[in-house]
Amino acid sequence: MKQIMLYGVDDWRLDDIDVPEPGPRDALVRIAACGICGTDVSYVHMGMTPGRPIPLGHEMAGTVEWLGAEVSGVSVGDRVVVCPSDAGDGPMGTGGRQGGLTPLLHVPNAADGTRLFRVPDSMSLTTAALAEPVAVGMQSVNQSEARPGEKVAVFGCGPIGLFALATLADRGVDDVVAIDFSHARLDLAREMGAAHVLDPSEVDVWAELKRIHGEAPFMFGPTAATDVFIEASGADSVIGDVLQNGRVDGRLVVVALHYRPVPTNYVNLLMKQFTVRGSMEYPERFEDAIELLQRRDLSSVITHRLSLEQFGDGLAVLEGSKDCGKVMITMDTGR
Repeated sequence: MKQIMLYGVDDWRLDDIDVPEPGPRDALVRIAACGICGTDVSYVHMGMTPGRPIPLGHEMAGTVEWLGAEVSGVSVGDRVVVCPSDAGDGPMGTGGRQGGLTPLLHVPNAADGTRLFRVPDSMSLTTAALAEPVAVGMQSVNQSEARPGEKVAVFGCGPIGLFALATLADRGVDDVVAIDFSHARLDLAREMGAAHVLDPSEVDVWAELKRIHGEAPFMFGPTAATDVFIEASGADSVIGDVLQNGRVDGRLVVVALHYRPVPTNYVNLLMKQFTVRGSMEYPERFEDAIELLQRRDLSSVITHRLSLEQFGDGLAVLEGSKDCGKVMITMDTGR
């Protein structure tokens, strides 16, 4: 059986591994699709291994093939999303001993009820594999506490930013500006629900936010009246720009990964009584992401479908194309 394994810096391999041997609290899931993302790229380039090779893949959906005697709530043959969070046996695909880039996934401790979530028969398993990044984008909106009638700007229209936009639209927050350098991604942003889109290479973003959202008073001159900013771009400069140009009582949620220290002007933070929050992982109910996928067709975010043997091509797309959306690895099974 095949599995994408990471051994060290830029050293990933498609290994032959033994068929899993699960226990009474475990499950086996026949994987149909597993997304890859910027986290995978970071793990590969940073060689983030805990002293041993690790399997990759944390955005997966498939069909239950076997269940231990202590597992309830799902049945063999059910179509499921696998939540990769730590369920007592480590996370999946980000340092733990299991990862979804394999045809047959061992799901440890499935009996605790937080690993396997059924998906509707009407939803393709490739679409269902979007649930994990949808949950990440959704949690950033939860952290922002954005409400209908508020003005929002989302920086970065990769999959996480796009799914934040979809969540905002689903909740009736419609005065939303999406910001990205890619016109292809901005087209997707409009499809996800953005009312306005901006390319920073073509316009002054802050002047445009003032035009679109109006102005709010500040002692050193008016600012954009944008209430909420979601940082999904990973560009370090965005954090300082938001604190410099955002309104009094504004709110910033950082969901993108920033591995390096980012200089921050705490005078701006203080004077504006700005709120800055991080966003990590998922809503309390992981099912919220699956239900959003039921209500809204988000499948257009998938721009590339590749085989397991093409994992390296997928990494190259993620690094080399500013226009790509979700890169999905699909197996021979499933819809």
